[in-house]
Amino acid sequence: MLLATLLCYLGFTGLCLSMTKHYGELLHSKLSITRGRSLRVAGWLALILSLWPAISTAGWGIGLVQWCSALMTSALILLFLIPYRPKLVLLLAAAGLLLTPFLAVSQLWS
Repeated sequence: MLLATLLCYLGFTGLCLSMTKHYGELLHSKLSITRGRSLRVAGWLALILSLWPAISTAGWGIGLVQWCSALMTSALILLFLIPYRPKLVLLLAAAGLLLTPFLAVSQLWS
């Protein structure tokens, strides 16, 4: 479930950073069109990929419910962090990028 939540958080962070306003607030630079598109594609891809660990561990019935809770939890965390702790948003995203491959490998082995 941790892998699904991390992928959801990374997806929502990518979608958030694909917007000019949030990109400027979090990274203090101007968003180019190609970077915005690539962040949007990466965000949607991470959200779609987050469905795999939820379904593979618990099946379709409970896995979809757990995936929806992972979506809501990660969106809520991002919603509260953006206005109050914007640097923590990027720190958690970087930690998620580092942890995701290890959690994916452990998910495949179990």
